[in-house]
Amino acid sequence: MNKAGTFVAKDGTVYVDRKRYLWLFSLLLPCIAVTGPLLYIASNREYLLWLFFLSTYITFPLMDYLLGEDKSSPPTSVIDLLEADMYYRRIARLNVPVIIAAFIFCAWFVASYPLSLSGYLAVALLAGNIGGYGINIGHELGHKRNKLDTWLAKIVLAPAAYGHFLIEHNRGHHKHVATPQDTASAQMGESIYRFALRELPGAISRAWSIEKRRLGKAGKPVWSPENEYLQAMFMTLAFFTVLVVWLGLAVVPYLGICACCSMWQLTSANYIEHYGLLRQKLPEGRYEQIQPHHSWNSDHIFSNWALFHLQRHSDHHANATRSYQALRHFEGLPTLPSGYFGMYTLAYLPWLWFKVMDKRLLQVTGGDISKINILAQKRKKLIKKYQLAYQALI
Repeated sequence: MNKAGTFVAKDGTVYVDRKRYLWLFSLLLPCIAVTGPLLYIASNREYLLWLFFLSTYITFPLMDYLLGEDKSSPPTSVIDLLEADMYYRRIARLNVPVIIAAFIFCAWFVASYPLSLSGYLAVALLAGNIGGYGINIGHELGHKRNKLDTWLAKIVLAPAAYGHFLIEHNRGHHKHVATPQDTASAQMGESIYRFALRELPGAISRAWSIEKRRLGKAGKPVWSPENEYLQAMFMTLAFFTVLVVWLGLAVVPYLGICACCSMWQLTSANYIEHYGLLRQKLPEGRYEQIQPHHSWNSDHIFSNWALFHLQRHSDHHANATRSYQALRHFEGLPTLPSGYFGMYTLAYLPWLWFKVMDKRLLQVTGGDISKINILAQKRKKLIKKYQLAYQALI
């Protein structure tokens, strides 16, 4: 591999990573949270604090539309070379201090300037969105198998008060994905708001149960320093306490709003990723192995760059420890009509989401109810509406 990002496999295959240096610009995304406050300091105009939301919900989807899709993938023979190049992992790691610094700056800002309720809310939501971005970085690092990346993941999840994510996601979601048992897999007919009421508390309880079971098998008490769930709670509590002692009670609402907003960002992504898709239950009672068609995918350039290829979700579930630069596109998989940022807006309007996504779900499953993870309360209604049937009965 040379400095230009050209990888040559042992079989002679040559792959040039044209996105190599674009990943560096990911470090600018957390800085968006700082831009609004800096503009306010320079102009004393609060409406500038809301500009970030125009970027997230208007500019970002527009960028996906204008830039289109990138379906190029690294050949299998160069995957190991990509994984071995520490350049990519350093970028993910560098995002951690940048995110933490942006979060602390925004906390200082709301405690130091006489903002109206609207201005305060804007900065808190702004930082909460960056906290959601931090969860994605935690997701990338948390799948790695070395202690440095694991601890960096725990640190970047602390502002979002979502450190239990590493337990729930890695040992819960990846095991039960695309089944009714998975609280992080949305069901057909389930709005994002109904999903959030199931997914958020479900993640907490499942993470605790998983960690309790792990410690029990090791013969250790649940109330132990080795309990990773308690470690996560302590890190968030310590971080928040330091900020309150330093900046005063004025930051308490900020911390709460940020945490809720960050969690909502994760819930939004979870809702999109497996909506309505169902793994088949085998005769012995367990579910089939996760397949590429059990995840929704998108190759839209901008949002894939902003989210470290999270939208190549099928390859992620097939190879959980694979790094973002090595995730691949596959033809013929369930495909979203937009990148995640556009899909978020769609999800927040349930009637529009159902109109768009139920149609796509029926196309990829052939209307076979045995392949659809359907909300029990709407099962009869949806079967009648879409004339769903089991293939064996057709």
